[in-house]
Amino acid sequence: MELKYYISILKRWAWLLILGLLLGAVAGYGGSIYQTAIYQTATRVLVMSAPQQSSSDLTYLNEQQLTQTYMQLLTTTPILEGTSTRLGYEVRAKQIKVQQSQNTQIIEITVEDTSSQNAADIANTLVTVLLEESEKLQAGRYTTMEESLQAQITQMEGQIAALENQVEQISTKSVQDQLKDVEAQMVPLQEEVLVIQQEIAKLQPPASQSRKLRVAEFEAQLAKIQPLLDLYQQIYSNLVVLGTPSEIGSNNPILTQAQATLVLYQQIYANLLDNMESVRLARLQNTPSVVQIETASYPDKPIRPLPLNNTLLAGAVGLMLAAGIVFLIEYLDDTLKTPDDIQRHLSLPVIGYIAQMKVSDKSAEALYVANQPRSPVTEAYRALRTNLEFAGVDQPIRTLLVTSPGPNEGKTTTAINLAAIIAQGDRDVILVDSDLRRPRVHRFLSLSNKVGLSDLFRGNLGLQSVKRPVEENAKLQVVTSGNLPPNPAELLGSARMDQILDELTSSAEIVIIDSPPSMVSDATILSAKVDGVIMVLQPGKTDIGSAKASLELLQRAGARVLGVVLNRIPRNRADYYGGYQHYSSYYKGYSYYADEKAS
Repeated sequence: MELKYYISILKRWAWLLILGLLLGAVAGYGGSIYQTAIYQTATRVLVMSAPQQSSSDLTYLNEQQLTQTYMQLLTTTPILEGTSTRLGYEVRAKQIKVQQSQNTQIIEITVEDTSSQNAADIANTLVTVLLEESEKLQAGRYTTMEESLQAQITQMEGQIAALENQVEQISTKSVQDQLKDVEAQMVPLQEEVLVIQQEIAKLQPPASQSRKLRVAEFEAQLAKIQPLLDLYQQIYSNLVVLGTPSEIGSNNPILTQAQATLVLYQQIYANLLDNMESVRLARLQNTPSVVQIETASYPDKPIRPLPLNNTLLAGAVGLMLAAGIVFLIEYLDDTLKTPDDIQRHLSLPVIGYIAQMKVSDKSAEALYVANQPRSPVTEAYRALRTNLEFAGVDQPIRTLLVTSPGPNEGKTTTAINLAAIIAQGDRDVILVDSDLRRPRVHRFLSLSNKVGLSDLFRGNLGLQSVKRPVEENAKLQVVTSGNLPPNPAELLGSARMDQILDELTSSAEIVIIDSPPSMVSDATILSAKVDGVIMVLQPGKTDIGSAKASLELLQRAGARVLGVVLNRIPRNRADYYGGYQHYSSYYKGYSYYADEKAS
């Protein structure tokens, strides 16, 4: 039942759902037309780490770290500025999306732009600039080390040359001659060192940046001169200790010392050369390579806007919004709509389903069953008549009150047509208009209201004087309200009303009483005097609160409420509010249609 209920809601609000869908689709398509086209292209690069054949003091990055590093570099300012400079227009980081292919060292660079050509140019130029910047960064890792080694090699070459000269001189000259030669080389160096030290002393403490730079320059000069001076001082000391001319040959201790020193320096020089070669080899081995494996091409179609996708998406959003509105309306709607609602809130059966009549005005609804004997509505009244007969099996119904929780729910129309359909069953029926405040029966039936029920209370006229026959049905007679009294509730609750009901039941097989709405005390008073009461409700109009309150008043008065008649069910959808599928069959392929349309 729940599924059928929700299906009925969808049917009822189908127009709103379709409207939301169409409005959303139109808005989505219209928005797509005025959006700027965006093109997207992509390029891929492979990051390959260098082979690490031996351990060193250099810092190595693993594959994932290396790939992530290049991904970060792509959106840095130097790369973006370099790309912008080459292309001649600004390249923004928000145009670029960089991601790593899962479990690989492949980086995918996606670029978006309003121009197809610009998108491809930006992607390819980004890779070019990245490669150039990568080479610069890698070269910088080894430049300082190479410069330091080269300075040491140059210095060592000078020291080796000096030692070789000393060995030659020791082999050919006397100690005194050697002392003179060494002193000639040593004294200028001492003077130069003294001058540098004095300059450094003058600049102490180095308060400014320029003084610090000058101190650093002097210290660098001192570092180059001091080792050579130390060497000459050592040679000079050895010659002084010897004091006598040395013998030329292998037993000369000075020559032996100089030769040993020369060998040591030559070994150091060879090690420096090996280190230099190692650094150069490391540069080649430890520089990762970046290869563009897929160049960016010019995209043929923009990625957005996509009119079809936008239309479908916006249509779906519009449909959901409409569904939300429907849900909200249904949630806030506290009216009775379905038989389940009536059973749940009122605990009453639905004994009649009356569709909305095809008439020009409400007055034309009167005696509808007489004018349209083969219409589905007439069949519905026949079904109502049958249900009332079953309800009166154990306790016969001679007097029946027709009421409703509020006005304009069709109780008077229901009372008239119910009386007429019972009369068509060859039963004497009297229809009484007990609404002594706003009577309607005489208007609907085009009868005089000069005399009626109110005259029976005064006793100046008898029942035969106030009854009016209905031309369409000889078995049906009507007692109109008559002149409106000032105290209708007192009259309807009086003992005279009991007498009038007895007179009516003695003159007819069943008396149908059209009463005011049950919220008026008149209906409550009459309900206690009749054999049965039926409540007329209009689905989608009668709210739950008023229906409950009306039923409670009737039950307090001791009324026998037989059930509910659902009136004015939308004709084009008999199952409009759910639960009327059995009634809708009258509207689908039923042969009575022809007569009704002809009226």
